[in-house]
Amino acid sequence: MSSSSASPAVPSTSPIVGAALDGPTVSTQWLADHLGSDGLVILDATVLQVPHPHGGLAWLSGLDQYLVDGHIPGSVFADLLEEFSDPSGAYAFSRPSAEQFAAAAAGVGIDNQTTVIVYDTAVGTWASRIWWLFRAFGYDRVAILDGGLTKWKAEGRATDTGHVEPRTVTGFTPAERSGHWVEKSFVEAVVDGDEQATLVCAVPPKEFAGEAGQRGRLGHIPGSVNAPAGRLVSRETNALLPLDGLRAVFADVLASPEPIVTYCGGGIAAAADALVLALLGRTDVAIYDGSLNEWADDEDAPLARVAA
Repeated sequence: MSSSSASPAVPSTSPIVGAALDGPTVSTQWLADHLGSDGLVILDATVLQVPHPHGGLAWLSGLDQYLVDGHIPGSVFADLLEEFSDPSGAYAFSRPSAEQFAAAAAGVGIDNQTTVIVYDTAVGTWASRIWWLFRAFGYDRVAILDGGLTKWKAEGRATDTGHVEPRTVTGFTPAERSGHWVEKSFVEAVVDGDEQATLVCAVPPKEFAGEAGQRGRLGHIPGSVNAPAGRLVSRETNALLPLDGLRAVFADVLASPEPIVTYCGGGIAAAADALVLALLGRTDVAIYDGSLNEWADDEDAPLARVAA
């Protein structure tokens, strides 16, 4: 069922939606103009952070919220907790194998001719992770809805509730690319000075400083620059800051000619940093997938704190 809409969607007459993607993000108006287009699949990638019954926080699928509270018309729910991650991985949200990713993509109606738009109900971190996975598996016809569902609703645009059945496709063929991920051993080499890279940590400032966090050992990987994913968007609109504002957040990073490695707690917020760096023209970015969950789990891995 639809809610009221101040700006009715006008379906595009062109079946070649992919040609309209000129970057890693699209606006709410772009999506409204293209709703119903052939070959367009919209994904809701929301994951919720909720209190754990035994203390701390836990992750919860955003499926119930999608079904009950509403979603962009025609959007399909993408399960980032299970389907688009490796549930057998050592840590939550471990990246899937090519076979797992192919099955997940096909399961939400995506083949190799699909244009994919991803959003979430937060600040775009979950959507960014899906975007990064598609890029890492060789597929570029994918973009994030700038401002996500928050901006969409704030503009009075239509939403639906209930399940949307994915379209049936023959399959998705990944073409895994190198250079999109680094392992803990590479980060260790950077810390030791044996490899050159700029380490960028996307966690909030207090977590970066070692003043807060859910892990047993707090702090950040030595030598890192802090670029919190939550500071990449406007508090008023939930959309990304103008490019000048984004450049200011990443000023120290952009000043370095070294390749960039982003990380966070579990490789999610790191993808939002990677998205913005792509917007700013950097093509030499990789994500440390294990991030602080893996790093802090190793008692011998050094952690730095910011003095109060």
